[in-house]
Amino acid sequence: MFRTIDDLPTEQRLLVRLDLNSPVEDGEVQDNRRFSRHARTVRELAEAGHRVVCLAHQGRPGRDTFVSLSQHADVLSEHVGREVGFVADTYGEEAQAAIEELGPGEILLLENVRMCVDELPEKDPETHAKSEFVETLAPLFDAYVNDAYSAAHRKHASLVGFPVVLPAYAGRVMETEYEANTAIATREFDGPVTMVVGGTKATDVIGVMDALEDRVDRFCLGGVAGELFLRAAGHDVGYDLGDGDLYDDQWADNRETIERVLEEKGDQLTLAVDLAYADADGERAEVTLEEIDEKTEDYLDVGTETVDVYGELIRESDAVFVKGALGVFEDERFADGTVGVLRAIADTDCFSVVGGGDTSRAIGMYGLDEDDFSHVSIAGGAYIRALTGEPLPAVELLQTADDRE
Repeated sequence: MFRTIDDLPTEQRLLVRLDLNSPVEDGEVQDNRRFSRHARTVRELAEAGHRVVCLAHQGRPGRDTFVSLSQHADVLSEHVGREVGFVADTYGEEAQAAIEELGPGEILLLENVRMCVDELPEKDPETHAKSEFVETLAPLFDAYVNDAYSAAHRKHASLVGFPVVLPAYAGRVMETEYEANTAIATREFDGPVTMVVGGTKATDVIGVMDALEDRVDRFCLGGVAGELFLRAAGHDVGYDLGDGDLYDDQWADNRETIERVLEEKGDQLTLAVDLAYADADGERAEVTLEEIDEKTEDYLDVGTETVDVYGELIRESDAVFVKGALGVFEDERFADGTVGVLRAIADTDCFSVVGGGDTSRAIGMYGLDEDDFSHVSIAGGAYIRALTGEPLPAVELLQTADDRE
């Protein structure tokens, strides 16, 4: 495991890495569950009398979402319940002065860490630890707290450089995300374990299925990946129409692997039996696989019969994990698959983890209660890495913190 903020000495000056990366619409940063989740860590630290200095990122250079964190400070302040100061500097003189002036229980958010040239290059921790960014900031702090589980798969300076030179601890988000997302590999369940896998990346689905074949009893497939598996099973779906580019390239890159997985793990796989599309009037329409002689429509969701089949499997399960959406749930017409399985999980007395990109957004969008799930992950790439057993560099550094001191 690793040390958590419960293990911190009293009255420390702390550098706390958060992940507040959020949607930006018309220049306005949108509130989301990342703020509320990280607010718990920040609030606890401030209430304990620590001086709390937060680092976070937003977007990437060259993108519309690459903006200052000034708005983030205001949103975070609302969730924490106390003022969060902001300085438009990350490790220059202005930032250093603000850090030095911070009093016990006070909170400061530094400028978007990705505005630092040292941050984004993927480098080993020891190299990042010798960067100007880390060498300038680290001496100002007593300890480092990493709460950014959703970025833990990155080898960026703020994630892997500081824990090399400072005592390192896990925040509440890091702690709860790690425990929930590794449960599929570490926890024993009395009954069947079901995984609902979808999304747009076949390689993610295949990687998860290969890594978890001994831990998962059945996989329910949907999304682009599910349609590619239907193509491998001999159905006339799973290819692009017109100028589309979702299927054919992925089929070419993954065909042999998909066919192998289907042959080797066929008894663990449950594929869609019907699919949904927009008819000539723009309304949701459904068609069974047996009725498809030739693909003439873009399929945007699994159908009602499929939702019923998947729901029955979920209700028989002792644990259910969700990775990726079964359809274009952002469009209410094609949310039945994703929302249907989420409702089945919510109604079932089972251990459940929902994650994978934006899938967890469907819970709030369609009025589901987050408390009906054991854990709703805010991680995307890190969630996939955890499911497939790949290392998370930032987590590994927390786990080995004692060895470096």
